[in-house]
Amino acid sequence: MKRISLTAWIFVALMAGALFGYAYPEAGVEMKIMSTVFIKMVKSIVAPLLFATLVFGIAGGAHSGAMGRIGMRAVIYFEVVTTVALFVGLGFVNFFQPGRGVDLSKAKALEAPAAKVTWQGIIEHTFPASIIDSMAKNDVLQVVVFAMLFGMACAAVGHKAKAMVEFCESLSEVMFKYTAFVMYAAPLGVFGAMASTVGQYGVAVLFNLAQLVLTMFAALAFFVIVVLGAVIFLAKIPLGKFVRAVKDPYILAFSTASSEAALPMALSNMERFGVPKHIVSFVMPLGYSLNLDGSTLYLAAASIFVAQAAGIELSLGQQIMMMLTLMLTSKGVAAVPRASLVILMGTLSTFGLPTEPVALILGVDAVLDMARTSVNLLGNCLAAAVVARWEGVDISGDEKPVTATATAA
Repeated sequence: MKRISLTAWIFVALMAGALFGYAYPEAGVEMKIMSTVFIKMVKSIVAPLLFATLVFGIAGGAHSGAMGRIGMRAVIYFEVVTTVALFVGLGFVNFFQPGRGVDLSKAKALEAPAAKVTWQGIIEHTFPASIIDSMAKNDVLQVVVFAMLFGMACAAVGHKAKAMVEFCESLSEVMFKYTAFVMYAAPLGVFGAMASTVGQYGVAVLFNLAQLVLTMFAALAFFVIVVLGAVIFLAKIPLGKFVRAVKDPYILAFSTASSEAALPMALSNMERFGVPKHIVSFVMPLGYSLNLDGSTLYLAAASIFVAQAAGIELSLGQQIMMMLTLMLTSKGVAAVPRASLVILMGTLSTFGLPTEPVALILGVDAVLDMARTSVNLLGNCLAAAVVARWEGVDISGDEKPVTATATAA
């Protein structure tokens, strides 16, 4: 009898969790412990895995010139795709106008979060004062910067750093196996996440502000199918093989609303997909700060939704100025707690828009977060493949992606 795949188990857990939360709301809320433990287990993987794979990738084969070229190409790709995402969100929210006729009588104004995004703060945050502290906080960008410099130092030292490079190679292999073990718990984590969400907010969380939710889902679907589909075609990336590589991490990111939960599996699958280790371990973490396609699309749509709900007409010029502002400020979202809310509130303040509609958005934010997080992950997986093709890497092989069941076999 064919063994049930991880994807199937996650789908079963997703539906079972929603049903359990609906039938037993109080018990469903208590199930959040399952998702909390699972995400903590996954977070324990991220820092050592990124450090080991990046150091070995640089010191074991790549060199500083190659990494500089890869970084530049990645940044160019990130900027183009996230700009397209902003304007896709702008187009959909203007066409469907989900904010028209929204009742704001019961909505309360929110205070802007204390944290503000500045370019000085973003640059300062990029560089770690202590790699131990960065790893403890799972600060992906700081770990990447330290690992790059450490890998370059190992490459410069040469033979004397051989033991360190071999250690990092062994550590990366151990962490990939550790990831496979942790993934056995993925269905339990998904079950707990869905049960607690539905148990706490009720089924209404799936239907409140349905027009906004449907507009966002339609915009994200258009972006994935048309925009990312065009990128796959132009870069000559094998579609079927790519879908097989990303489907499990995508579903995991969607169901847990956590990119970190899916990152280790995504790194492993993209490496087996054919992307070299030094590219995938550099481009995907860098994308956490610079290539959040789903989040930037969401910010564009949410900003205009607020104006529509408040009955404020924004000219095309004002909307374009808002998109240019988001184009800059959204690049620092990974460096700020409650990132999307901080960026959204800051943009509204800049353009003199009210905050009451934000309280309504937060009512369905659990659902929107699942969608934008999974698109963020998908966009970063594709970014790694595109940069690999740009570097002349042949990724047309037939290796199968890693899943928990495949590893067990």
